[in-house]
Amino acid sequence: MRDEVDDLVEAWGRERGDLDLAPVEVFSRISRLARHLDLARRDAFTAHGIESWEFDVLAALRRAGSPYELSPGRLLRETLVTSGTMTNRVDRLTGRGLVERLPDPHDRRGVLVRLTAEGKAAVDGAFEALLAAEADLLADLSATERTRLAGLLRSLLAPFS
Repeated sequence: MRDEVDDLVEAWGRERGDLDLAPVEVFSRISRLARHLDLARRDAFTAHGIESWEFDVLAALRRAGSPYELSPGRLLRETLVTSGTMTNRVDRLTGRGLVERLPDPHDRRGVLVRLTAEGKAAVDGAFEALLAAEADLLADLSATERTRLAGLLRSLLAPFS
């Protein structure tokens, strides 16, 4: 089975046979797969009325478990955005009724951001659609191949964590 990366590597091999093209074989495929995943994510989220950045915030709250709330600082760490960006995102999500701000019972000056029932429904639906799309992307791999691939990707990603 050939793919477009094989053609790309073959062409580079003709032009620059002096170079080791093994990284291109791996990372060009990862890059192309990432584009397909981005499209699948966009479709899954759009079908449930949310954008990718909204999913990131809502998913962080959902993963926190009941009562689905986090401090703004914890949301920053979960989503890797700046304080100003998070404030804007929470404001917009609050305006849409997907989250609410509550006083922090342990800190009189603090607030907690909590997922509303509407926000929970949106993130749950989007996550189910995303999992279905991702399963489709992996459908040609056996369970053993998926496990091996996940392990290999973990090895590549771990130094960045």
